[in-house]
Amino acid sequence: MKNNIFMSLYKDYAEQIDTGALRPGSKLPSENELAEAYQISRETVRKGLNLLAQNGYINKVKGKGSFVLDTGRLKFPISGLVSYKELSERLGKKSRTLVYATERVPAGGDIAKELRIEANQPVWKVIRSREIDGERIILDIDYLLAEIIPNLTKDIAADSIYQYLEQELLLKISYAEKVISVERATNMDHQYMDLKDDTHVVVVRGYVHLEDTTLFQYTESRHRLDKFQFVDFARRISRVEA
Repeated sequence: MKNNIFMSLYKDYAEQIDTGALRPGSKLPSENELAEAYQISRETVRKGLNLLAQNGYINKVKGKGSFVLDTGRLKFPISGLVSYKELSERLGKKSRTLVYATERVPAGGDIAKELRIEANQPVWKVIRSREIDGERIILDIDYLLAEIIPNLTKDIAADSIYQYLEQELLLKISYAEKVISVERATNMDHQYMDLKDDTHVVVVRGYVHLEDTTLFQYTESRHRLDKFQFVDFARRISRVEA
């Protein structure tokens, strides 16, 4: 838990910004003030502030402090690596996760290729739909290395797999590569999502790595077209030319 204490700072300020309690342009307390308020080190404060900056909540100005950005258009972040549980809390919507499968199976040819493993190597296959305001609008299909995760239950899948990995197994999830496309809806999409007359979905394929660069998860997150706006937050790093 101690390693993740910066998430308390992150969630507190993300919520204040999302709800409008902190307006665009507002200045956050200094690092020293935050360290004292949360009883944490300045290094831990910086982790929380860096995550806020990474997800487009604040702008850190050297020598001046951290300032709140206008996040009214932020819907579903492309950059950053956020669990659905964390995202749903940020959106402030009534939501629940419906788990259809949590099973240990051989990877098979296609998934083995995505995870760069042998076809007979065991993986956890997890199928979940995300219901927001009474409609199933996301279908998540995850494959995770069983050698990294010895046990995975339906209850864990219904709550937060990332929370379990980080807090119980003490794994450090580091980064992901994402590929986004619009594709024709499959039979599985129609079975596990409330698509109405939609014929296509937005598919976000993710390849998630641990801190030691191990590729441990391949995921397909399939979204209803009319419900999400995918947003990235780009920051230019200035360079001084010699």
